[in-house]
Amino acid sequence: AGPASSSPASPVAMFKVEFVLQLDEATQVPLTLECHPEWAPKGAARFRELVESGYYNGCRFHRVVPNFMAQVGICGDPVLYSQWASKRIDDDAAKTSNARGTVTFATSGPNARTCQVFFNLVDNSFLDDQGFSPFARVLADGMEVVDKIYGGYGEGAPKGRGPEQGRIKAEGDAYLASLPKLSYIASAKVVA
Repeated sequence: AGPASSSPASPVAMFKVEFVLQLDEATQVPLTLECHPEWAPKGAARFRELVESGYYNGCRFHRVVPNFMAQVGICGDPVLYSQWASKRIDDDAAKTSNARGTVTFATSGPNARTCQVFFNLVDNSFLDDQGFSPFARVLADGMEVVDKIYGGYGEGAPKGRGPEQGRIKAEGDAYLASLPKLSYIASAKVVA
């Protein structure tokens, strides 16, 4: 389903999201996030809206940079992606640091967050004053799961041999089929 609006309502209470990650052809594992609207109200609200719409189901981790982050959020349906990508949300002030295990929206500039998020694989506090405001954190031993997300393709072109974001946006699953090792979110749901 497409986005309802460009100004998602801010949830008032912490909530949890459970992913089932497909790490490789044979390995499916749960991963739970604790989302904190008090950290980033607009970001947490948009994330909840995306999860509840089913947007992340099937999304591939298209950008995994060792010792930095793992990014997901360009879905394999170009029409659905373009609907969400056109609904930008304003920035939230960073109220917590981009520490290992936090989840943050990717952005292309001020007030440009849409549907791509990334998991901080290390302490990335240098991002705190650049418009990257964490809205969630990985629970329990979940970072052991995140650390197993396939990163063999690396950064996208031209810096690496990873997936080209422009081609994912334009061609979707047809292009992603050429990158069979990408880990992905099999399912996502709000659980509390």
